[in-house]
Amino acid sequence: MAHSLTTPAQEAPVAGRRASLALLVMLFASFMDLLDVTIVTVAAPDIAADLRASQSQLQWMLAAYTLALGSGLITGGRVGDGYGRRKVFLLSLACFAVASAACAMAPSAGVLIAVRAVQGLAGGFMVPQVFGIIRSSFEPAAMAKAFGAYGAVQGLASVAGPLLGGALIAADLWGLGWRTIFWINVPVAVLALALGARVLPESHAPVRSRLDVAGAVLVAVGVLLVLLPLVQGRDWGWPTFGWALLASGLLLLAVFLAYERALTRRGGQPVLDPALLSIRPFTAGLVASVLFFGGLASVFLVLSLYLQAGTGRSAWETGLVILPYAVGSVITSGTGVAFAARAGRALVVAGALSLAASHGLLWWLVRDGAAAPGYWPLAGVMFLGGLGLGLGAPILVNVVLAGVPVRHAGAAGGVLSTVNQIGGAAGVAVLGTVFFNALVPAAGAAPGAPSQLFGHALAQVMPWQVATYVLAALAMLALPKTAATHQQ
Repeated sequence: MAHSLTTPAQEAPVAGRRASLALLVMLFASFMDLLDVTIVTVAAPDIAADLRASQSQLQWMLAAYTLALGSGLITGGRVGDGYGRRKVFLLSLACFAVASAACAMAPSAGVLIAVRAVQGLAGGFMVPQVFGIIRSSFEPAAMAKAFGAYGAVQGLASVAGPLLGGALIAADLWGLGWRTIFWINVPVAVLALALGARVLPESHAPVRSRLDVAGAVLVAVGVLLVLLPLVQGRDWGWPTFGWALLASGLLLLAVFLAYERALTRRGGQPVLDPALLSIRPFTAGLVASVLFFGGLASVFLVLSLYLQAGTGRSAWETGLVILPYAVGSVITSGTGVAFAARAGRALVVAGALSLAASHGLLWWLVRDGAAAPGYWPLAGVMFLGGLGLGLGAPILVNVVLAGVPVRHAGAAGGVLSTVNQIGGAAGVAVLGTVFFNALVPAAGAAPGAPSQLFGHALAQVMPWQVATYVLAALAMLALPKTAATHQQ
């Protein structure tokens, strides 16, 4: 979750019908923003066929969005604190709608990637305003319910994308095909804008903080230089300059940390407060959270490609395979929230291990690629993964923040949410590359049936997914036992 980094100004709280409508507007906008992280995955084969997109371009359609989203979260929170959260929310929502329409009309894969980045950046500026408005303008009891509702929407959006995307592509409304997954955002955003202009309260931070533009640019460019050769290296033939780009990105990230330390010593407000990295539960939480969330977008991408290009399922049938994932998540998310104050760490560890088991079973199903597995074995594997997601995702951030002193909680929340999105982009880059590399038959080998080729590629990814969630569970052992309180 993204949190604003300053204490919100005391505003007259909204209540009753206006508060409900304001929350509805913010939840609709947040759902769209989070949905667009995963909705593209099920449409990837159709997009690739229509726009003649390469494998690396498919990866960038996901990675560009999540990277831009993560890059905008902390800076967006500070812009809202200083210039008005309502104003920034509505402007960002309008930009998101325009970018969605541009995605729907994209004539090429390159244009789609570019406007996906704009769409993600607009979302990165929009989401922090939700937290700022709730914290500054809702009464305490309503605030708790509002954050709970946001958590539920966040979990739902993460798994609803493939199902909704499959339904829209299958419906082929007005012959638009995959483009409807972006057009659908436009009327929803217009309605939210019209209603939000009437019911959203305005709020500011008491003191306008100076934006750490240099820090934001350094980390964004550094991460981009790291991801670029990981995604493009296969197409480039893994040249020397690709490794040089990777080294340059790592060096730039080191420069970023040094700059943030210097800015802190001068009394500035950095994107990443270096003091946070000295808090052991927080650093462990960063690792656990990046691993936990980093594999989600990538697994949906490679699974969707396997189900459609490998087993011949339609986009709608692919969505139905993934549906039990959403069902499992809904079942356990309430349990996770209810018991977080007593057993938060145990729940997130159980969630990570459930995801590891789910991916291990999927690995077993496709290991030989001889025959495509039927619906029910796949549905069972998806259901187990959803159970794990529901246990861990809604409470992981709160468990991590429970180990952070209260004075750092807002900054830590913003950093954690930003790193999660960057981790998602990295997951798409690394695991997508493993998958597409495995699709290339060895020299002289027979190409094989699609189910064999794509099954073999998916089987290469799954051990990495299992290892990712086992490592996440190990990192979670350093987290606080509960999500009840912050340190003083």
